[in-house]
Amino acid sequence: MALGTFDAPLFAKRTYFIQEISGLDDAFDLLDEWPADQRDLAFEAVVKSVREAACGSRPVTFAREDFKRFLKRNNMLANVEEVPVQMRNNRDRNIGGH
Repeated sequence: MALGTFDAPLFAKRTYFIQEISGLDDAFDLLDEWPADQRDLAFEAVVKSVREAACGSRPVTFAREDFKRFLKRNNMLANVEEVPVQMRNNRDRNIGGH
């Protein structure tokens, strides 16, 4: 497992799409976009957890679980059935499939 990569991706329901969260970078991206007026204690706690994992002082697996709970709390955690089959089965990240 690469540094900062989750052992299994999480999928977040967004307004018009489902976003794959495969590691700390993706989690930071979503958190950076979080509306300022919705940044409550749960938001601050998950940001702290992800930051600590990025610094190496907390296991990435713990940060993933915290992030998962955060998505669930905000009704953003997508069920596997909601995720397109291509996203679930395609682990090849090369552009063009090469």
